[in-house]
Amino acid sequence: MESLEFHPITPERWSDFETLFGEKGGYAGCWCMFWRLERAQFKTQKYEGNKDTARHLVYSGETLGLLGYADGQAAAWCSIGPREHYKALEKSRILKRIDEQAVWSIVCFYVAKPFRRKGMMRPMLQAAIVYAKSNGASIVEGYPIDLRVEFETPGGYMGVASAFYDVGFVEVGRASDTQLIMRYHIPDSGD
Repeated sequence: MESLEFHPITPERWSDFETLFGEKGGYAGCWCMFWRLERAQFKTQKYEGNKDTARHLVYSGETLGLLGYADGQAAAWCSIGPREHYKALEKSRILKRIDEQAVWSIVCFYVAKPFRRKGMMRPMLQAAIVYAKSNGASIVEGYPIDLRVEFETPGGYMGVASAFYDVGFVEVGRASDTQLIMRYHIPDSGD
């Protein structure tokens, strides 16, 4: 990869998002709506319904996340936004809020097959921090998997802890033996 660029998804970039996620909508028709919607709504509207919801949110101006481009091609996705925008996350018994501080949550990564295992996650995380800061966030929170512990669920889509550590996140809790709750405190501009 010669160059990496990161851009918020906007109506002008919808077709890139659509191409990246392909016919399957990322994973099993999710279109990155798993955490954003109430569980019942997500289950009843899979595939095209989730795609339509994602499109509607993008076209209405809601923050959904960042597209990563490698050499001009849409190669990766990171879902990031204010935690309260993620309805299922807010109701999660496992990933409960650890306090009442305002946080921006990173809940999903999706990388196109040709770009997997090529170091996209760390720069994507760095771009997510910059994006969150530019939107007034002071804390970014993620829920990655600790790969040092064997796990059986498909939770890797939430990221891997080593990448979060590498860009400055710290562990603030654990949802399970394998899933961490990590935070990055964005320094004030005066620091």
